[in-house]
Amino acid sequence: MSKKQWVPEIFYEEADDAGLTSHIPFISVPEGEDMPGMLFIFESRETGEFEPGSDGEELPVIEMTLAQYANTETLKKNLDAETYDLVRAALGLQPLKEASEAGRKITDNVRAAVSAV
Repeated sequence: MSKKQWVPEIFYEEADDAGLTSHIPFISVPEGEDMPGMLFIFESRETGEFEPGSDGEELPVIEMTLAQYANTETLKKNLDAETYDLVRAALGLQPLKEASEAGRKITDNVRAAVSAV
């Protein structure tokens, strides 16, 4: 008997009492499963054109384009550092070493601000 393939679902955090949310979606990964190395998501856009529906009503024509999103952890594990930084640059990101240093500075500033309170 083959194991049923897990299908990831994308969720969005609900706003808190102040109406705030991170706007960053998340995927709840079940125990025994791994985060997918690649996500496929359809982008849908109205074309501005219309066509008749089954009852003769005007329905917008929708254009669907398949997009692919790679898990950067998968890329980092399987690419050499130079190639990984090329991929990051193509996505508009800093090289990993620079991004890590910038993140470390932000963390240090947050810790300093919290300890000053």
